[in-house]
Amino acid sequence: MATQPDPTEKAYWLDDHRNVDRLVHVFYVICALLIVIDVFVPKHGPFATEHAFGFYGFFGFVACVTLVLVAKQLRRILKRPEDYYDA
Repeated sequence: MATQPDPTEKAYWLDDHRNVDRLVHVFYVICALLIVIDVFVPKHGPFATEHAFGFYGFFGFVACVTLVLVAKQLRRILKRPEDYYDA
């Protein structure tokens, strides 16, 4: 059951689900174009693994996941009690 939007609230362009769907499709097209371009762009990296198809995308994904996992563990070390500043 869909709820009706309040007519007194300002409507933003991302409130319409069709605009969100269009934006997602544009991102899909951009990602597909970047994958196609990766085939045609010559690579000049010093390591052989840098010449593999999709290396930088895979490396970026692994680096991002690693950063999130390290940050979760670092939070355990740096976390302070709730009443830390209530001296």
